[in-house]
Amino acid sequence: MYPEELVKPMRDQLIDAGFEALYTAEDVDNALAKEGTTLVMVNSVCGCAAGTARPGAIASLGADKTPTHLTTVFAGVEKESTAKAREYMIPFPPSSPAIALFKDGNLVHMLERHHIEGRSAQAIAQNLVAAYDEFC
Repeated sequence: MYPEELVKPMRDQLIDAGFEALYTAEDVDNALAKEGTTLVMVNSVCGCAAGTARPGAIASLGADKTPTHLTTVFAGVEKESTAKAREYMIPFPPSSPAIALFKDGNLVHMLERHHIEGRSAQAIAQNLVAAYDEFC
């Protein structure tokens, strides 16, 4: 577990962009039970989360179509909500950072860590915008 003072700015970067932090399994269940599209950002303290995943997810929100709901869990910090979110992401193995798009509770698009590492924030945003165009 990471100390709150370390992760707060990383969590707040997403919250300030309109993401709702999910702290419990019930929060995740409730978020994914909502009608429409829900983006779930599995946040992380790693460099690729800071350099590309969070900025890419935020940049994608400037598209014409965007998810109805924006949410985030924090791997290594919010164990309960992260574990529950990952259950919804099966068959994909646990990965952080990761970005998943759900439509009416069903997983429709997934970016795992290996899709994020080594790619620019712009490439992450473009990938997400293409998914939004298809599913939102």
